[in-house]
Amino acid sequence: MILPIQRKPTRQIWVGSVKIGGMVPIAVQSMTNTFTQDIPATVAQIHRLEEAGCEIVRVAVPDMEAAKALSAIKKQIAIPLIADIHFDYRLAIAAAKAGADGLRINPGNIGSLKKIQAVVSCAKSCQISIRIGVNSGSLEKDIVKKHHGVNAQAMVESAFRNIEKLRAMDFHELKVSIKASDVHRTLEAYRLLSEKTDLPLHVGVTEAGSLYSGIVKSSLGIGMLLYEGIGDTIRVSLTRDPVEEIRTGYEILKALNIRRRGPEIISCPTCGRCRFNLFDTVEQVEKALSSSKLDIKIAIMGCVVNGPGEAREADIGIAGGDGTGILFKQGKVIEQLPQEKLVEALLSEIAGMAPNTCPPPGPLPLGGGVNGYT
Repeated sequence: MILPIQRKPTRQIWVGSVKIGGMVPIAVQSMTNTFTQDIPATVAQIHRLEEAGCEIVRVAVPDMEAAKALSAIKKQIAIPLIADIHFDYRLAIAAAKAGADGLRINPGNIGSLKKIQAVVSCAKSCQISIRIGVNSGSLEKDIVKKHHGVNAQAMVESAFRNIEKLRAMDFHELKVSIKASDVHRTLEAYRLLSEKTDLPLHVGVTEAGSLYSGIVKSSLGIGMLLYEGIGDTIRVSLTRDPVEEIRTGYEILKALNIRRRGPEIISCPTCGRCRFNLFDTVEQVEKALSSSKLDIKIAIMGCVVNGPGEAREADIGIAGGDGTGILFKQGKVIEQLPQEKLVEALLSEIAGMAPNTCPPPGPLPLGGGVNGYT
């Protein structure tokens, strides 16, 4: 029997229209990698993120032009918008006034208490939240010296120094992140922080890397914390199209049975018995259903004889070999088909389960996507 994960209760705040903490569903978010001042490109990328299931999006605000662009961006998107600010407190104020639903700042690099107070006063006036983002690479020098380097204890002390600054200004609409680029420090830091506060936590492994290393690090770091009940929002950091971050985030939640969005595809790793192109078939089905919200388990197996039995828990599936294949449901064969018709039949059957959840059935190109990504 699979026991449910016991989440740690945290205070609830709002980021625009999305509730964070307080036992509501864990939110999945990402960050654009366009130049924010390029409004059409940024809006287009956010629309793709929305379609993939992104619930909160963050944009970089490196200068005043980017801050002012937030007003136009905000009017064209449907999800809350967070402004990512470093060093210049005036950018935080401008972003808030332009309509940002939240600010991500590291108070330690914003400047004097007077400057932090100006940001907090503006956030109060605009009724928006603030995320205190502590990264292992940007700790205060005195804290690093005290702890003889950058470790989890130093990161937690930095977080609380900044939390207390904002609390002293009577600001409480806070969430916190405390990320490192390696899994061990990230886990230790979040565990320590979670023991000491009930503030909602945004969880991730920063600078996780390219697609494969980033997915592995994020799955381990985020997954282990979520399994322990720690985390209210997540962001998978990949050097990749940010849509892949959303897909990976939902796969982590799905694997832990925390949240389900879209089909789960299971497939065999292939062996010498496989007699058809399973790799391309899986990719073809994934692409066809990339925007589907249908909560079903789909099996794509390489062995007609053993496939249905091995995937009997799947709602629907296909298995192929030597030019022919089968369509099956809950392990029972319902139709035998030529191999080239398998994907078409599968997608047609899925479309019948829930109309408008996938495109019309038929062969799909295996390349393409926006900027080469899918």
